[in-house]
Amino acid sequence: MAGHTTLARQVRRGLAGLAALALTVAPLAAQQAADTVAPEAAVDSTDKAAVSATRMMVAAANPHAAEAGLAILQAGGSAADALVAVQAVLGLVEPQSSGIGGGAFLVWYDAESGSLTTYDGRETAPAAADGTLFLDADGEPLAFFDAVVGGRSVGVPGVVALMDMVHDRHGRLAWAELFALAIGLAETGFAVSPRLNALIAGDRERLAGQAATRAYFLDAAGAPLAVGATLTNPAYAETLRRIADGGAEAFYDGPIAQAIVAAVRGHADNPGLLSLEDFRAYAAKERPAVCAPYRGLSVCGMGPPSSGALTVGQILGMVSHFDLAGLGPDDPQAWRIIGDATRLAFADRGRYMADSDFVRLPEGLLDADYLESRAALIRRPDALGEDQVTAGEPPWEKAELRLDGLSFEQRSTSHFVIVDAAGNVASMTSSIENAFGARLMVEGFLLNNQLTDFAFRPRDGDAAVANRVEPGKRPRSSMAPTIVLEDGRPLHALGSPGGSNIIPYVAKTLIALIDWEMDMQQAIDLPHLSNRFGTYEIEAGTPAAALAPELQALGFPVLLRDLNSGLHGITVTADGLTGGADPRREGVVRGE
Repeated sequence: MAGHTTLARQVRRGLAGLAALALTVAPLAAQQAADTVAPEAAVDSTDKAAVSATRMMVAAANPHAAEAGLAILQAGGSAADALVAVQAVLGLVEPQSSGIGGGAFLVWYDAESGSLTTYDGRETAPAAADGTLFLDADGEPLAFFDAVVGGRSVGVPGVVALMDMVHDRHGRLAWAELFALAIGLAETGFAVSPRLNALIAGDRERLAGQAATRAYFLDAAGAPLAVGATLTNPAYAETLRRIADGGAEAFYDGPIAQAIVAAVRGHADNPGLLSLEDFRAYAAKERPAVCAPYRGLSVCGMGPPSSGALTVGQILGMVSHFDLAGLGPDDPQAWRIIGDATRLAFADRGRYMADSDFVRLPEGLLDADYLESRAALIRRPDALGEDQVTAGEPPWEKAELRLDGLSFEQRSTSHFVIVDAAGNVASMTSSIENAFGARLMVEGFLLNNQLTDFAFRPRDGDAAVANRVEPGKRPRSSMAPTIVLEDGRPLHALGSPGGSNIIPYVAKTLIALIDWEMDMQQAIDLPHLSNRFGTYEIEAGTPAAALAPELQALGFPVLLRDLNSGLHGITVTADGLTGGADPRREGVVRGE
């Protein structure tokens, strides 16, 4: 084990001389290139230690949010109560990443029944939308930010409906009590963090182009709000009061919905199609968890419209045929296996995965024999060639003609994990998609641009893209909130932001926990190596960069770049709870 933690111990420190390393970098696919736009800022590079507790724990992306969640647990609330408080605070202090103007997925373990389920609060497309939504007058796809900024990209937000459903089924405290901490913080104000300052600076031009975001995020001189400046949001406080008093209905049928629709449809340059009828028709959904076996454990997560659990499950199913434990995290062959498994899984993802309420999926994407046949492609000494990485032919009930689709998933997302005193576990990923979403701010919160997670080009002749725009459809996501079960009981709960890189981030962390026997903090700290589309992306400024020449020698183009995850996780054992927070961001773990 000592040799297996070298990278984890050295994470975030870098190696002298790596800047001079000469690398051959192949051009990235369009999706990969788009993923570098408006990145999340990495401003907290300090080492973080694992946190232990005996009864309850919250791991979240901001100290204010984690402390609010813990306060709810200490007051006798359940994990369902705490997640409402955590999300309400995150929408204030981390507005660029998630909030009530966005959507979320939740994996929930119920301690009393011993059951696992998932909740889908993903945004939906307007009833008036179709496959032409992101095509220009000539039938060509719009440039990414031409689609994002304004009303066109906004889907019906699902976070409030999800929170309401989960609280109704699993909550203990009164709904109105859960918003008090966020309301108080919005009124008294909070200090602008270095990360929020850096993100505002990186997006200043687009924020300045919209009146509400300009007034909120920039000072009188048009400069980003300074680190440490006190930021209040009375409009958000009033919105939360309405939701606290009136429940989810106050969000979906009343002045809040009217204000959102007016902002979306009334945008001068890029109006959207949302209507009040779209809001009244919205419903969160409970869905069965998607579970995949791995090393005697069950790795469970969110199924369609998320591709997270299926794609993570495919990666683990393929690498299960190799001795990753024996190779360890310092061996380039381990990363060759993981990288090519990820590439093969992403090929299936691009062709087959979408909202299963609209599109039939092959039932055999996690079939053991199918994944063994895919793993056989990796039984070689070097990297798969580009022409060898194509979608497979998993078992179908009825096959359909499919076209590989391209969509642009950005990284402005947040993940948190909560374990309450009764043993309930919530693993929730929440997002408004791009940093600052559609750059539309209404009633104190930002609106999502999640509709740009659909494929821009819907079809080619008789072949259709699974993830095309359709009325009422939920765009495909990579969000991968995860709970790992051992003998039917939670062992690990985790997830991350990161756009489509969420999938390799979560898969890497699971391999580190299970194969390399790291604790949660070590597994999160482990540098990222991600290969979705052929080029091996390696986290710059970390010891992983030392693997670059060897991965090149195996046949991979290599790119050193920022891979700014926001992993948060908790391990549950007979001795208590151990939590980890990503050193790449400002998240923390709180417990008792």
